[in-house]
Amino acid sequence: MTKPDALLVNVAATVETEQSNQMSLTVVVNGAVITGRLAPEAAWRQRVAEVLRDSERLGAFAAGFASPPEEARPDEDAAPTYLHFHVARILQGTLGIPETGGMYRVAIADVNAWTVGDFSYTDD
Repeated sequence: MTKPDALLVNVAATVETEQSNQMSLTVVVNGAVITGRLAPEAAWRQRVAEVLRDSERLGAFAAGFASPPEEARPDEDAAPTYLHFHVARILQGTLGIPETGGMYRVAIADVNAWTVGDFSYTDD
């Protein structure tokens, strides 16, 4: 999208304002389908930092996610420019990668299509 969808920006802003992690969303970004729940950016950053901190090899990267640098902090009144997914999967054929869900940050401007709700597959 050349101009971000105002309705999608509003969804992201509501997630931030309400500090809710219950909004399920599915987006298409450059042909990839990502499905999961949105999280407020601060909660997303905190969770990524925790995962990195617990890693023997990746612990040094945790500080970068723990809190954004002062100059990177968004204006409180500015519209969100990213969606922060948790328990999310990239759908490929009949499986979601990773199976347990991952943490993804997606630029709203890159979203080609979206729908409320998430998709899951079963082997029934």
